[in-house]
Amino acid sequence: MSNNGQPTWHGTTILSVRKDGDVVMIGDGQVSLGDTVIKATARKVRRLADGTVIGGFAGATADAFTLFERLEAKLEQYPNQLTRACVELAKDWRTDRYLRKLEAMMLVADKDVSLVLTGTGDVLEPDDGVIAIGSGGNYALAAARALAGQKDITAEDAATRAMEIAADICVYTNSNFTMEKL
Repeated sequence: MSNNGQPTWHGTTILSVRKDGDVVMIGDGQVSLGDTVIKATARKVRRLADGTVIGGFAGATADAFTLFERLEAKLEQYPNQLTRACVELAKDWRTDRYLRKLEAMMLVADKDVSLVLTGTGDVLEPDDGVIAIGSGGNYALAAARALAGQKDITAEDAATRAMEIAADICVYTNSNFTMEKL
């Protein structure tokens, strides 16, 4: 429950794995309100910037779409500069009165970099190419780190298996996955 007594939205796990020149982003499809599953097939991972960037979100859907639109505009302003576009978006997010109220987080990746963006102004790049957000994010992150370290597993296989593990543990994560790969 939120502070005002209303049920809170839960239900996202987004994971990105970068390995051997491939980058994969995968998200579950569950949206929950309190202890009720509202939707099982939400699409929380998508392509941006004419397919050169992949992004996923956790949090309020309308807020995430607003952030995706803002990121698309920044990517048009700074083509092929994902990090710069994200830093500029984070600056706006922190200073704009409207954007500050948005409740979402984003993972974004291109062929060179994977980043997490938060409303506190963070633009973070993982050391190992594995990053996750959402209610099942820590489960997926731990599993993906263990799996990605194995020589005989691809980024896609590590991400899929890690999400399956997260879905088995986190009640706000299901196994209706959407995956994008660069």
